[in-house]
Amino acid sequence: MLERFGIEDFDEIFDIMQESFPLAEYRTYDGQKALFERQRYNVCGIRINGEIAAFIAFWQDEGIVFIEHFAVRTTYRNHGLGGKALRELIELNRGRLVCLEVEPPENDIAKRRIAFYERNGLFLNNHPYMQPSLSVGRPPLPLMIMTSGRQIDADEFARLKNTLYESFYKSL
Repeated sequence: MLERFGIEDFDEIFDIMQESFPLAEYRTYDGQKALFERQRYNVCGIRINGEIAAFIAFWQDEGIVFIEHFAVRTTYRNHGLGGKALRELIELNRGRLVCLEVEPPENDIAKRRIAFYERNGLFLNNHPYMQPSLSVGRPPLPLMIMTSGRQIDADEFARLKNTLYESFYKSL
Protein backbone atom coordinates (compact mmCIF):
# COMPACT_ATOMS: atom_id res chain seq x y z
CA MET A 1 0.00 0.00 0.00
CA LEU A 2 2.74 2.52 0.92
CA GLU A 3 5.01 3.56 -1.91
CA ARG A 4 8.24 5.49 -1.67
CA PHE A 5 8.15 8.99 -3.13
CA GLY A 6 11.07 10.77 -4.74
CA ILE A 7 12.17 14.29 -5.55
CA GLU A 8 9.94 14.23 -8.64
CA ASP A 9 6.94 14.12 -6.27
CA PHE A 10 8.11 17.05 -4.16
CA ASP A 11 5.87 19.82 -5.53
CA GLU A 12 2.74 17.76 -4.90
CA ILE A 13 3.93 16.83 -1.39
CA PHE A 14 4.76 20.46 -0.60
CA ASP A 15 1.27 21.55 -1.72
CA ILE A 16 -0.29 19.07 0.73
CA MET A 17 2.12 20.23 3.42
CA GLN A 18 1.09 23.85 2.94
CA GLU A 19 -2.61 23.01 3.18
CA SER A 20 -2.09 20.83 6.25
CA PHE A 21 0.43 22.58 8.53
CA PRO A 22 0.92 26.04 10.02
CA LEU A 23 3.84 27.92 8.47
CA ALA A 24 6.05 27.42 11.56
CA GLU A 25 5.80 23.63 11.21
CA TYR A 26 7.57 23.22 7.88
CA ARG A 27 10.61 24.64 6.13
CA THR A 28 10.81 26.95 3.17
CA TYR A 29 10.26 25.35 -0.24
CA ASP A 30 14.01 25.06 -0.90
CA GLY A 31 14.77 23.91 2.64
CA GLN A 32 12.14 21.22 2.54
CA LYS A 33 13.17 20.04 -0.94
CA ALA A 34 16.82 19.78 0.12
CA LEU A 35 15.87 17.08 2.63
CA PHE A 36 15.42 14.61 -0.24
CA GLU A 37 19.22 14.60 -0.52
CA ARG A 38 19.57 13.33 3.06
CA GLN A 39 20.18 9.61 3.37
CA ARG A 40 18.08 9.10 6.50
CA TYR A 41 15.12 11.15 5.22
CA ASN A 42 12.30 9.27 3.51
CA VAL A 43 8.87 10.09 2.17
CA CYS A 44 6.30 7.44 1.43
CA GLY A 45 2.57 7.41 1.08
CA ILE A 46 -0.44 6.47 -0.93
CA ARG A 47 -1.28 7.46 -4.47
CA ILE A 48 -4.85 7.22 -5.78
CA ASN A 49 -5.51 7.55 -9.51
CA GLY A 50 -2.03 9.00 -10.00
CA GLU A 51 -2.48 11.68 -7.31
CA ILE A 52 -0.72 11.67 -3.95
CA ALA A 53 -3.51 11.19 -1.42
CA ALA A 54 -1.35 10.94 1.72
CA PHE A 55 2.30 11.16 2.66
CA ILE A 56 4.50 10.43 5.65
CA ALA A 57 7.90 12.16 5.79
CA PHE A 58 10.22 10.55 8.31
CA TRP A 59 13.78 10.16 9.49
CA GLN A 60 15.29 6.77 10.28
CA ASP A 61 18.04 6.03 12.75
CA GLU A 62 19.14 2.68 14.13
CA GLY A 63 16.32 2.30 16.64
CA ILE A 64 14.07 5.27 15.86
CA VAL A 65 11.68 6.34 13.14
CA PHE A 66 10.82 10.00 13.60
CA ILE A 67 7.76 11.09 11.64
CA GLU A 68 8.32 14.73 10.82
CA HIS A 69 5.27 15.32 8.64
CA PHE A 70 2.18 13.21 8.06
CA ALA A 71 -0.76 14.51 6.06
CA VAL A 72 -3.71 13.40 4.00
CA ARG A 73 -4.87 15.59 1.13
CA THR A 74 -8.07 17.40 2.14
CA THR A 75 -10.21 15.58 -0.43
CA TYR A 76 -9.19 12.15 0.97
CA ARG A 77 -9.63 12.85 4.69
CA ASN A 78 -12.07 10.95 6.92
CA HIS A 79 -11.99 7.75 4.88
CA GLY A 80 -9.51 5.76 6.98
CA LEU A 81 -6.61 6.30 4.60
CA GLY A 82 -4.38 8.04 7.14
CA GLY A 83 -4.88 5.35 9.76
CA LYS A 84 -4.02 2.61 7.28
CA ALA A 85 -0.84 4.42 6.20
CA LEU A 86 0.27 5.08 9.77
CA ARG A 87 -0.38 1.51 10.95
CA GLU A 88 1.53 0.15 7.95
CA LEU A 89 4.54 2.37 8.65
CA ILE A 90 4.54 1.27 12.30
CA GLU A 91 4.28 -2.40 11.28
CA LEU A 92 7.10 -2.06 8.72
CA ASN A 93 9.27 -0.66 11.50
CA ARG A 94 8.45 -3.18 14.19
CA GLY A 95 11.34 -3.27 16.63
CA ARG A 96 12.01 0.46 16.23
CA LEU A 97 10.45 3.23 18.27
CA VAL A 98 8.18 5.26 15.99
CA CYS A 99 7.60 8.77 17.27
CA LEU A 100 6.13 12.08 16.19
CA GLU A 101 5.45 15.56 17.52
CA VAL A 102 1.96 16.91 18.22
CA GLU A 103 0.54 20.15 19.47
CA PRO A 104 -0.52 20.04 23.15
CA PRO A 105 -4.20 19.14 23.61
CA GLU A 106 -5.26 22.76 24.08
CA ASN A 107 -7.93 22.97 21.38
CA ASP A 108 -10.40 20.63 19.66
CA ILE A 109 -8.25 20.07 16.57
CA ALA A 110 -5.20 19.10 18.64
CA LYS A 111 -7.33 16.80 20.82
CA ARG A 112 -8.83 15.09 17.75
CA ARG A 113 -5.37 14.68 16.21
CA ILE A 114 -4.01 13.07 19.40
CA ALA A 115 -7.06 10.77 19.60
CA PHE A 116 -6.45 9.71 15.98
CA TYR A 117 -2.84 8.81 16.75
CA GLU A 118 -3.90 6.95 19.90
CA ARG A 119 -6.43 4.90 17.91
CA ASN A 120 -3.59 3.96 15.59
CA GLY A 121 -1.08 2.73 18.14
CA LEU A 122 0.70 5.79 19.51
CA PHE A 123 0.89 7.01 23.11
CA LEU A 124 1.13 10.59 24.36
CA ASN A 125 4.11 11.34 26.61
CA ASN A 126 3.72 14.12 29.16
CA HIS A 127 7.29 15.39 29.17
CA PRO A 128 8.37 18.98 28.29
CA TYR A 129 9.52 19.32 24.68
CA MET A 130 10.34 22.16 22.29
CA GLN A 131 10.62 21.62 18.56
CA PRO A 132 13.65 23.58 17.32
CA SER A 133 13.02 26.28 14.74
CA LEU A 134 12.71 24.82 11.25
CA SER A 135 13.69 28.01 9.40
CA VAL A 136 15.40 31.32 10.09
CA GLY A 137 13.00 33.72 11.75
CA ARG A 138 10.59 31.03 12.90
CA PRO A 139 10.36 30.38 16.63
CA PRO A 140 10.77 27.03 18.40
CA LEU A 141 7.41 25.42 19.19
CA PRO A 142 6.18 23.83 22.41
CA LEU A 143 5.01 20.40 21.30
CA MET A 144 4.57 16.93 22.75
CA ILE A 145 5.94 13.56 21.65
CA MET A 146 3.90 10.47 20.90
CA THR A 147 5.55 7.04 20.70
CA SER A 148 4.56 3.65 19.35
CA GLY A 149 3.73 0.74 21.61
CA ARG A 150 3.74 2.54 24.93
CA GLN A 151 4.53 5.70 26.86
CA ILE A 152 8.17 6.15 27.73
CA ASP A 153 9.61 7.18 31.08
CA ALA A 154 11.57 10.37 31.77
CA ASP A 155 14.98 8.77 31.15
CA GLU A 156 13.91 7.23 27.83
CA PHE A 157 12.32 10.54 26.87
CA ALA A 158 15.55 12.44 27.61
CA ARG A 159 17.49 10.03 25.37
CA LEU A 160 14.86 10.29 22.62
CA LYS A 161 14.82 14.09 22.79
CA ASN A 162 18.62 14.16 22.61
CA THR A 163 18.56 11.86 19.57
CA LEU A 164 15.97 14.04 17.83
CA TYR A 165 17.95 17.21 18.52
CA GLU A 166 21.39 15.78 17.70
CA SER A 167 20.66 13.27 14.92
CA PHE A 168 17.83 14.92 13.05
CA TYR A 169 17.50 18.63 13.81
CA LYS A 170 21.19 19.46 14.28
CA SER A 171 22.10 17.77 11.01
CA LEU A 172 20.04 20.24 9.04
